[in-house]
Amino acid sequence: MTVAASNVSTNLGFLCVQQEPNGFVGGYLVTNAWGRPLEFRLSSAVQPNKVQAILYGDTLPRYLCGEIIGKTLVDKTSTPAQWILVDNAMTLDIRLRVDIPIALWRAPIDADDAAPGLLVQPRIFCHKDYPQDVAKLRESIDKLGSFDFAEPFARIREAMNEARKLGVATRAAA
Repeated sequence: MTVAASNVSTNLGFLCVQQEPNGFVGGYLVTNAWGRPLEFRLSSAVQPNKVQAILYGDTLPRYLCGEIIGKTLVDKTSTPAQWILVDNAMTLDIRLRVDIPIALWRAPIDADDAAPGLLVQPRIFCHKDYPQDVAKLRESIDKLGSFDFAEPFARIREAMNEARKLGVATRAAA
């Protein structure tokens, strides 16, 4: 039996990278089109040293978020996503290292703020160097219908907090 391409389910990736006191930490959740989890990965904290901070300058956060943490999490995940949504503009540069569309989901922005990329739809932007992603992302988002893009990020942050608690508890028990 052959399955039509239109019936193939779409997997979505949600990548959250945030700065914490002990460094940058990331979580990557792959879901099906209904938001059900298929795979979750968590990075360990990445803390740049002073020499790296000096050498990378202003490019360090984008390098850490997109190339080091984001790309590593995506590469280590066995469940492929058709596109990935990130919640941090510094992570949008992962698009430079992967062959699938990447979009930035943002809370409402002030009209005076510069757009973080190319507008896909309200609150969703793609990397400025990949204008071809706009049409692909719009088509994919339209197929999803109503989808709360903020909700998976809330789950990732909660899972990251729980993992941190478990890590502290595990170290304390050792």
